[in-house]
Amino acid sequence: MNIWFKYAITALMVVLVSEFAKRSDKLGGFIAALPLVTILTLVWLYLEHQPTQKIANHAYYTFWYVIPTLPMFLIFPYLLPKVGFWADLGICIVVTVMIFWLLARLLSNFGIQLL
Repeated sequence: MNIWFKYAITALMVVLVSEFAKRSDKLGGFIAALPLVTILTLVWLYLEHQPTQKIANHAYYTFWYVIPTLPMFLIFPYLLPKVGFWADLGICIVVTVMIFWLLARLLSNFGIQLL
């Protein structure tokens, strides 16, 4: 598969989400919440004839990696008016990494290796 085609389709999806978000907070949020990047990745892997186990593993690990990102969507709107956009984004990134690390440590006790 042509990498430029993949870039174009993936970029188009991001632009469409941002355009919807400009027009409607709710619709933009809903579309952004859809796992568009994951779906595109699964399609690209499939079309490139990757082994089914690799495709399944991608979906499996994506599930676990999404969980630590969820608090960001509550922290970001709370902190935005208090600390500004860039500081808020930085704080959210640090918090997400910390939650991911804690989740990875917790799950390793159950045989799920994320790191």
